[in-house]
Amino acid sequence: MNHDSYDRDYIATILKTTKTIALLGASPNPDRPSNRVMSFLLSKGYQVFPVNPGQAGKQILGQTVYSRLADVPQPVDMVDVFRAAEFLDGIVGEALALETPPKVIWGQLGVRDDVAAAKAEAARLKVVMDRCPAIEYPRLMA
Repeated sequence: MNHDSYDRDYIATILKTTKTIALLGASPNPDRPSNRVMSFLLSKGYQVFPVNPGQAGKQILGQTVYSRLADVPQPVDMVDVFRAAEFLDGIVGEALALETPPKVIWGQLGVRDDVAAAKAEAARLKVVMDRCPAIEYPRLMA
């Protein structure tokens, strides 16, 4: 798939069918983009599981933080990645190793790795990179 641009229906379908999200790189700091996006997603009715090893066991926006993706207590539909692009390949590997892999890997603004995307797509996962669901949601779901 060409990740330079996305069909509106592709992203809208992901946003409509996703119910649970693991947010990797979640921050308790309200000034951080990950915190603002997590707040937005919660406000839209998504169940969000923050993942950040430095915050594990604490709470962010009332949600328990998990150390790693495998610690999230239930399968998730989407993994939203607030980590540097160099980590995306490893994150895809972690996601694929889960008993129930997610349906979507979403790389936030600036997070793009076409090799990692190809690996995820070969396993039939959908991939969005260099986009933010808090920007796409109002644009496509309003």
